[in-house]
Amino acid sequence: MMRTVLALALLAAALGATTLALAQTAPAPTTPAPAAQTAPAPTQMAVRVAEAQRANAALMQQYSWTSRTEITDQGQVKDIRIELVNYGPSGMLQRTLMNEQGASLPMGFLRRAIAEHERQKLEDYLGGLRGLIEQYTLPTAAKIQAFMNQAVATGPDATGLFRLNGQSVIVPGDNYTVWIDPKTHHLRRVNVGTYFQQDTVSVSATFVTLQSGLNHVSYADSIVPAKQISVQVQNFNYNRNN
Repeated sequence: MMRTVLALALLAAALGATTLALAQTAPAPTTPAPAAQTAPAPTQMAVRVAEAQRANAALMQQYSWTSRTEITDQGQVKDIRIELVNYGPSGMLQRTLMNEQGASLPMGFLRRAIAEHERQKLEDYLGGLRGLIEQYTLPTAAKIQAFMNQAVATGPDATGLFRLNGQSVIVPGDNYTVWIDPKTHHLRRVNVGTYFQQDTVSVSATFVTLQSGLNHVSYADSIVPAKQISVQVQNFNYNRNN
């Protein structure tokens, strides 16, 4: 079950990497960003978000936090995994397992063999799905700009956020929406509706900003209704390292 947990954790967390992708690949800003009350041009929006996320990515390296992953399959909780997460000296994420509650395989050779086969099928499916969802992090500057160019921007809404919505971004017929705070240029929400192996897949992520200014994924949810698979990831207890 450990491989399944890791695949699902990365699956649900993939959209959180959008902030890092924007930070690493979008062009550097050339002029200061004025306060926005109307939807800015696509290039301006990409530049402003990138600047904010570069600063946020650097700040994130100074923190450790707790991540809780819950996997549900066929209506039953299959695994709960709690990890301590931080960045190592190389700048890569490190995960230390604090607790894991996994469903055990059934007794009996035949039943156990069937359960192992079903588990492997699930892991293979999730591995492919993870690959698709990772594309929604828009990992290159060209992909970011392409999304910004075709996205419809509206706002500010009642909460003061701008909404950017694009369709057929990665898969024909998909729907990709982000909400951005025009004051901080941080992501506040991300929703994806897409398709994998003819299954409908929905992914959502919500962001929280700490008093220090750190913006992070607080909650992420991935659901495949046809397979009755869901994974929920919660990130909390953010502490600045000494």
